Amino acid sequence: MATARLDYVAPWWTYWMHNFPHFNLSFQPVENTFRPEEANYQQSLVFLACMAAAGLALSVLLLSTYLTCLCCCRREEEGETKRPDSCCVSWTAVVSGLVICSAVGVGFYGNSETNDGVYQLTYSLHNANHTLGGINNLVSSSLDSIEVVLQQHLNRLDEIFAKRGDYIQSLRFMGQMADNIIRQLSAVPDLGKANVDLSYMADQAAYVEYYRWLTYLLLLILDLVICLVACLGVAKQSKWLLITIMVFGVISLVLSWASLGADTAAGVGTSDFCVSPDKFIVNRTKSFLSAEVSHYYLYCSPSLPNPFQQSLTIFQRSLTTMQIQTQGLLQYSVPLFPTAERDLLGIQRLLNSTEFNLHQLTALLDCRSLHKDYFDALMGVCYDGVEGLLYLGLFSLLSVCAFCALLCTVPRAWTVMASRERDYDDIDEEDPFNPQSRRVAYNPSRASHVHSFCSYTSSLGSQTSLHPPPQVASNLPTSEYMNQSMLFGGNPRYENVPLIGGGSPPPMTFRNIFSQHEDHLPIYD
Repeated sequence: MATARLDYVAPWWTYWMHNFPHFNLSFQPVENTFRPEEANYQQSLVFLACMAAAGLALSVLLLSTYLTCLCCCRREEEGETKRPDSCCVSWTAVVSGLVICSAVGVGFYGNSETNDGVYQLTYSLHNANHTLGGINNLVSSSLDSIEVVLQQHLNRLDEIFAKRGDYIQSLRFMGQMADNIIRQLSAVPDLGKANVDLSYMADQAAYVEYYRWLTYLLLLILDLVICLVACLGVAKQSKWLLITIMVFGVISLVLSWASLGADTAAGVGTSDFCVSPDKFIVNRTKSFLSAEVSHYYLYCSPSLPNPFQQSLTIFQRSLTTMQIQTQGLLQYSVPLFPTAERDLLGIQRLLNSTEFNLHQLTALLDCRSLHKDYFDALMGVCYDGVEGLLYLGLFSLLSVCAFCALLCTVPRAWTVMASRERDYDDIDEEDPFNPQSRRVAYNPSRASHVHSFCSYTSSLGSQTSLHPPPQVASNLPTSEYMNQSMLFGGNPRYENVPLIGGGSPPPMTFRNIFSQHEDHLPIYD
């Protein structure tokens, strides 16, 4: 098991984060040793979180400046210069969406890694808590049996053997052995405080981790939904979707900066612990554990002697001596004092159960079990946990960059959409069958304003390059022309309208067609 302890080496990313500058709120340098109970060290972690708040303020200032300049310096642009703007808006939205999707993927991985690390920590703490609880229960039960139950049996036997001095001397010797056992059990350190601390730490870590995991999960889902809504808003060219993107984009930007600050502070604090965890454990347990006991469990090396070996040996020898004395009294005193048999058998059963507890206590006090839990906890926190925090920090940075670009794109998309709707309104207000609508088709400069995001394949633009076909003079007689006018109700809107194709004759009425073919109709009787 010593090799397992030697296998633990703090990963490089913990050293990298451990070397982050530590300053208190008065901008004074602070030692980067992990001391969570000191105010200066707490302020150094708060300072790192405040750096993210400064980044949020700077990004908001830059976005406000950009939007102000965009509103104040906007000017009318020619149609040829609008096409790259719309294409740039589309590509910026697409790239921002891809970055957000990548950030969400990184965030899911980091959230899962952090959760695995904390789960490993809580699992190890519960195992160590179970071991320490078992040690405390065995020690307390053995002490109660020796101090209370054994003493009651000895007092009754002392009354029974009052006339036999040799038996009384055996009872006194057994009492001395019982006192030795009590002293050795009392030498075992009181691990009740550590038991309570580990249980409390595990419960608190699990509670905080649940809400941390849930918060990040909701943030990731929110970013993904904003990405989908942004793509939908640009594709559908919907203004209310753009407004929704703007509002939730600002909220996500604030949350991304906040998560970056929290991840940085948590990662630096955890890295400070992971660089030298043994020193912190020794300092925290020195009030109820000696340095010898702490080093025995932290390093679990064969070169380190078991600090409980001497106590356990004396315990075993005293117990064996008491069992021999009890067996002798059962053999020689019971024929003379039959009433002493019940107490002697009770002492024998008590010593047997105490010996069983001794074997269990010897196994639990061995360093291998507790050291394995300690090693697993370090691996979970310093490898999976800190690595997950780094990935979550990367997710926050990518989200900040993507949302800043997206928030800069929304006003440009709004401008392009407003220009497009204005050009469409100019066309839709006129009847396409009205001769006056031809001025739009004949005016390429106006038709060129009709475009969409990054794609300009309007059929209207292709029609503007065509010249109007020459009007063909009609060879129809005046009467037929008047009949056409009467057929269309005398509406001047349908007069002098050239047919599509240019060479086709004007439509003929049913009466004209009938008069032309009257001679060829068959006659029936």
